Amino acid sequence: MSQHTKRYNAFSDELKRVFGCRVQRISVDAGFSCPNRDGTLDTRGCIFCGGHGSGSYGILRELSIAGQIEDGKEVMRRKYKASQFMAYFQAYSNTYAALDDLRRLYGEALAVPDVVGLIIATRPDCLSDEVLGYLAELSSHTYLWLELGLQSMHDSSLTLINRHHNHSCSIDTIQRARSRGVRVCAHVILGLPGETREEMLAMASELNRLGVDGVKLHLLHVMKGTELAEMYGRGEVRMLERDEYAGLVCDFLQLLNPRILIHRLTGDGGHDNLIAPLWSLKKFEILNLIDGELERRGTRQGSRFGGED
Repeated sequence: MSQHTKRYNAFSDELKRVFGCRVQRISVDAGFSCPNRDGTLDTRGCIFCGGHGSGSYGILRELSIAGQIEDGKEVMRRKYKASQFMAYFQAYSNTYAALDDLRRLYGEALAVPDVVGLIIATRPDCLSDEVLGYLAELSSHTYLWLELGLQSMHDSSLTLINRHHNHSCSIDTIQRARSRGVRVCAHVILGLPGETREEMLAMASELNRLGVDGVKLHLLHVMKGTELAEMYGRGEVRMLERDEYAGLVCDFLQLLNPRILIHRLTGDGGHDNLIAPLWSLKKFEILNLIDGELERRGTRQGSRFGGED
């Protein structure tokens, strides 16, 4: 656990333990596509994903990978006094290319001074054994995380959000990655249409069972230009309220194995593109609310792991 005030196993604290200083992630857009958009599976994408890929707002796509990282370094140095960085391949599916292309792009990022590792976000259905073997090779000499967009364990939800893979695919990919020693961080969305509180919390137990190394929690949010925005406009989707979300996150954390690193507890799509919920823009307020609720309960991550109260 954090030696400070956090009642969960924060990834930022882990980076300080590993590198002895503050390490900041720098998002890059390597120009990848997605089988859910290029016609291989579909052309619409997931219902929550905007035109530039989920979570990729503000990246200077006209720059090279090295240029994007150098630009991000200046920002992170001014804002956080960071001295070391991880290149975060975030936009779209960042293993969806030929292996030679992946070697070139990841190699370019690692060649930038003060870049100490990679974070590679992708879909569970975009990881061949060949690519996983390469990621395992990289993991042997650099600090690497593979982020997998599971989103849900419920196939009905995966169908609704137009994901075009099922949970069995996620299970298989996690097992293949972990068998090669690749660190896996699972993405989970809380608040998907039709999911009950119990169904959302069941994902914590499933992540424990699968043995993932890290978790990113996202609240469902509505971005302009998405199919979800159309559904929201028709009144077909309810957004979680702020206090409701904070309580749900605390319940989730209590069920989660305390060894699992928490990479994120909330997120938003940026001021210019977000439709709802607008409260999600105030990230620090939400994080403080979660911290306060854990404190009020006298609980922490893992306090109910294994069914303990």
